Amino acid sequence: MGNPAATTNAQYVVQPYYVAANVWPFAAPADVLTHSLRWEPGRLTARTFRGAASEKAAALVTEHTFTSGVPSPGNEGVRMNLYVFRRSATGLERGAEVVIEKFEYLP
Repeated sequence: MGNPAATTNAQYVVQPYYVAANVWPFAAPADVLTHSLRWEPGRLTARTFRGAASEKAAALVTEHTFTSGVPSPGNEGVRMNLYVFRRSATGLERGAEVVIEKFEYLP
């Protein structure tokens, strides 16, 4: 999840990423996480919970609502990225893995 010494290691982004209000950085714990996005006209709410979505006691890690730059329906796309930021010559000390158990798009 990025640099372990950093205070944030994950982020939600509405494009374009270079607009400061379009980026929400947060600290994602090393654990099973559930992410949800609710996209409505003029707003997008992103939430991350610790644990599986089916767990009623899933603890909220972060929540943010974007109200500017939210695209209009019609040409939507979702991207999930995992990459090494500012890659060094030595590479990763340990491997990295993302397991996506379920993805739903409910128009």
